[in-house]
Amino acid sequence: MAETTVVHLLRHGEVHNPANVLYGRLPDYHLSENGVQMAETVAKAVAGRDVVALFSSPLERAQETAAPLAATFHLDVTLDERLIEAENIFEGLSVGGGDGVFRNPRFYRYLWNPLRPSWGERYSHLVNRMSGAINAARRAARGHEAIMVSHQLPIWIIRLAAEGRRLPHDPRRRQCALASLTSFAFEGDRLISVGYSEPAAALVKRPTVPGA
Repeated sequence: MAETTVVHLLRHGEVHNPANVLYGRLPDYHLSENGVQMAETVAKAVAGRDVVALFSSPLERAQETAAPLAATFHLDVTLDERLIEAENIFEGLSVGGGDGVFRNPRFYRYLWNPLRPSWGERYSHLVNRMSGAINAARRAARGHEAIMVSHQLPIWIIRLAAEGRRLPHDPRRRQCALASLTSFAFEGDRLISVGYSEPAAALVKRPTVPGA
């Protein structure tokens, strides 16, 4: 029988962001106190799993989410650029309140094609880079489990692709909460199931910034 390998995609915890900025790939956005607690809660929840490999997006919030897992499993964290947040032209701008980008007509020219999408990284590119990262993790953890810390949109897009669903979507309908786990199970090289869980659900507040 083929070996079973599980690759968990973990979205980072809550970020300290009082200005309600779409921070994207900007540096110096760190976990809030609640976000640190989320990361610790996830580490405790998966402590009994057979995790032998740990990967992270290079952004601070992802590395800080990976830290309790590294301590729990006595693993080094491998940084993988393919797990980084999606590119977005609205990066650094406020997305809430009366002057938010979605309420300002001067930004409408970027919203002409939601199928691509026209305001950021192509969905097809997200699928390609996340597929490559997952395959690398699957090979590294063959017969065991791996955890990869990433961001909401890359995780959600690769899940849609894996389940054969359309990639264009309503961001409000993503099932990818802060500190959630989207788990891909493989028999050998074949994907057999996709699961989802929220170990830190009790700590998740209503989001104000999409994505991240």
